[in-house]
Amino acid sequence: MSEERKTVVITGASRGIGHATARVFLERGWRIITCSREGTPPECRRDPNWTTHIPTDLADPGSISNFVDQANAALDGGSLHGLVNNAGMSPKTPYKERLGCLNGDLDAWHEVFELNFFASLRLSRGFASALHKGKGAIVNVTSIAGHSIHPFAGSAYSISKAALSALTREMANEFAALGVRVNAVAPGEIETEMVQPEYEVLIPRIPLERMGSATDVATTVYFLCSEDSGYITGTEVWVTGGQHMF
Repeated sequence: MSEERKTVVITGASRGIGHATARVFLERGWRIITCSREGTPPECRRDPNWTTHIPTDLADPGSISNFVDQANAALDGGSLHGLVNNAGMSPKTPYKERLGCLNGDLDAWHEVFELNFFASLRLSRGFASALHKGKGAIVNVTSIAGHSIHPFAGSAYSISKAALSALTREMANEFAALGVRVNAVAPGEIETEMVQPEYEVLIPRIPLERMGSATDVATTVYFLCSEDSGYITGTEVWVTGGQHMF
């Protein structure tokens, strides 16, 4: 793998924010290593900079270990300049209700935390050496729901994202010794496949009077991985159109 181009690992890259993030990095000349439960989108297989895609179940520690091993092998001892922990889930009960504190199977809570929280920690540990070589950056994708009650996000999802925000702060402190910066991006209402029609009622709460795009989040993630943010660590950037102010 050439040292002339920077390399980033992006999780949950087959759709939504993850896919938009992969496209932004590709447009800026980075090589990317990705994972998701699905395979690489057909149009992306033709891009020579989309270096490696490894189907991975990030809720399964064994699958994560396999992904880390394969990705580090693809790096071939080289540097990693960015890790974007984007993958996440917000499940509902069988009755399509929010997975709350009083309803739903606790096993589902464990699955949410494995994917939304522990996967980010496992991956950050697994790529720590390569990130140290590249003096790279980690970006965790959190959520506005991790900071206040959200009408459509379940408690398990919201609490896991709050935990990820705290993890970002602690990692920023510890990874600084490796020369690695750690930040988070907290999206608000973003137009992706996960958004349902009922989300339209939230637009009046957004000062910019629109939902955000996946690219709005992706370009912020890129900034936090780039040299332009070289003195920023331990920060959570809101990408909410101002919704977080209320």
